[in-house]
Amino acid sequence: MELLTHSYFALFLIISIGLLFGKVKIKGISLDISAVIFVALFFGHYGVIIPKEIQTIGLILFIYSIGIQAGPGFFDAFKQEGLKMSLLAIIIVVTGALTTLVSSLIFSIDSTSAVGIFAGALTSAPGLAAGIEATGSELVSIAYGVSYPFGVIGVILMMNFLPRILKINVKKAEQDYNEQQKMLHPELNHKHFIVKNSNVYNKTINQLKIRQITGVNISRIKHDGISLVCSKDIILYENDIIRAVGTTESLERLSILIGPETEEQITLDKKSEVKWVIVTNKEVVNKTLSQLNVFESFDATITRIRRAGIDLTPWGSSTIKFGDKLLIATRGNLKAVTTLFGNEQKKLNETDFLPISIGIVLGVLVGIIPIPFPGGIQFKLGLTGGVLVSTIILSRLGKTGPILWSVSSSTNQTLRKIGLLFFLATIGTHAGQNLVESVSNQGIDFLFTGIAVTLIPLFTGALVGKYIMKINLLSLLGILTGGMTSTPGLSAASSQTESDAPTLAYATVYPIALVTLILMVKLLDFVLNSI
Repeated sequence: MELLTHSYFALFLIISIGLLFGKVKIKGISLDISAVIFVALFFGHYGVIIPKEIQTIGLILFIYSIGIQAGPGFFDAFKQEGLKMSLLAIIIVVTGALTTLVSSLIFSIDSTSAVGIFAGALTSAPGLAAGIEATGSELVSIAYGVSYPFGVIGVILMMNFLPRILKINVKKAEQDYNEQQKMLHPELNHKHFIVKNSNVYNKTINQLKIRQITGVNISRIKHDGISLVCSKDIILYENDIIRAVGTTESLERLSILIGPETEEQITLDKKSEVKWVIVTNKEVVNKTLSQLNVFESFDATITRIRRAGIDLTPWGSSTIKFGDKLLIATRGNLKAVTTLFGNEQKKLNETDFLPISIGIVLGVLVGIIPIPFPGGIQFKLGLTGGVLVSTIILSRLGKTGPILWSVSSSTNQTLRKIGLLFFLATIGTHAGQNLVESVSNQGIDFLFTGIAVTLIPLFTGALVGKYIMKINLLSLLGILTGGMTSTPGLSAASSQTESDAPTLAYATVYPIALVTLILMVKLLDFVLNSI
C-alpha cells in the first residue's frame, strides 16, 4: 500500500489502531495506550518504519511533562511520613533492578533485553525510553513487550490478594487511616464566638495578635447589629460576635482568649463580600502573604488556601502558588484584591510554549554534562535524565523572573499523551524488524524473568512495609503501585476502599520511584556491560 510509505500516514494509522485496541477490556483489564507499541511491532515486522526524529520529539515531550508534574511533589516526598514512603518505593525499584541483574546472569540475557524486561515488568514507559537511549537499540522494546502484560496483570492481582495474604481487614485499615489523618491534617471548621473576656475589650485585632496566638483566621465581626469584614484596626467590644476559621484545637484556644462559642450567626452586609479567587497573576507567585500584605493594604482576610483539593490554613509565611484558590473576605475592596491575584480562568488554561522550549533546551544541555565518579568513570544523564532533572527543578522553582514554569493540568496531559504516542509508535516499528528472531530465541526466558521482576519487588515491598515500617495497608497498596509505576494497579487498589489513601501514597512516591527507575535503567545497562 503506497500510503504506508508516507511516514505521517503510517504514524497516525498505527496510533489510531493502537488506541482502538487499547479500549478493549478483558475481565476489566485493558492495554490502554500501551497497545500502540504492539500494533507498531506488527507494522515494523512487515517493513513499515517511522523516522527516528519522531521518536526523539515524542520522548522529549513525554519526559518534559513527567518532570513538570513530578517537580513539586518530588522534594515534598522527603518530608515527614513521605520520607518513609519514598524509601520503600526506592527499595521496590532497586529490588526489581537486582532481580533483573541476577536473572540476566542466570539465563545469559544480554543487557539490551534485560533493560527492556526491567522496564516492562515495572510497566514504565519512561524506563523504556531511558533504556533505548542508554543502549542505543530499539530491541529493548521487544523484551519490554514480552514482560509488560504480566507487569500489568501481576500488580492488579497482588492488589486484590495482598490484604488476604497479609491477613489485614480493609475496613479496619480504613478506620485506622482516617484517625491518623485527622491527627496529621486537622480539618478546618468555622465557629462563632461572643466576646466576654474583659482583657480584650477596646483593643484592635492587630494589638491582640489573634492569628499568631491561636492560629485561627477571623473573617467577620458583628458589633451593635452591624456585620463587618475583619480588618486590623477593628476594635473588639463586649458582646461582639466573631466568626473564625481554624482547626478544632485553634478554635478552642480562641474561645479561651475571646469568650464562649455562640449559636448566633453573622450575615454579611451589602458592602462586605466573600469570594474564592484563583491565583493567575505571575507577579504574586512565590510571594508570601506577609509580602503581599493584603490585610493592611485592602482590609482583606484570606481564610483558606485550597491547593490540589486540600484546604490549608493561611499564615504570613504561606507561599502563593500558581493555580491556588483563595477564600477572601473583604469590605468594598474585592475588585482590587481580585485584580491583585488575577482570577482569570482563561490564563489558568492558556499554554505558553516559551517556558516549555526553554526547559527542553536546558534539559538537553544538562544531559550532555559528564558527571565524574571514582575510578575515572564518567556518567551522563543523557536526554531522558537531563530533561527530567531540569524540569523537576524548574517545576519546583515555579517561576524565574517573568517566566512561569508550571503548565495547566490539561496542557501537561496533552503533551504527555502526544509524546508517548509518537514515541511508542516509532520504537515499535524499528523493533518489529527483529521481532520473530528475538522472541523465538529467548522469549520464554524473557517471560519468566519478567514475572520474577514483577512479583519479587512487590512481595519485598509488602513485607518491609508491614513488618518493618508499620505502614497502614491502604497507604502500602498505594506505595506498591507507585513503586511499580502502575496506574492500573492503583485503580485496583482504590476500588477496595472509599478512602483516598492509596491515591495519595501513589502520588507521593511516584516521582521518586520514576527518577530512581530511570537511574536504575542506566546503571543496569552499565553494570551488565561491565561484567
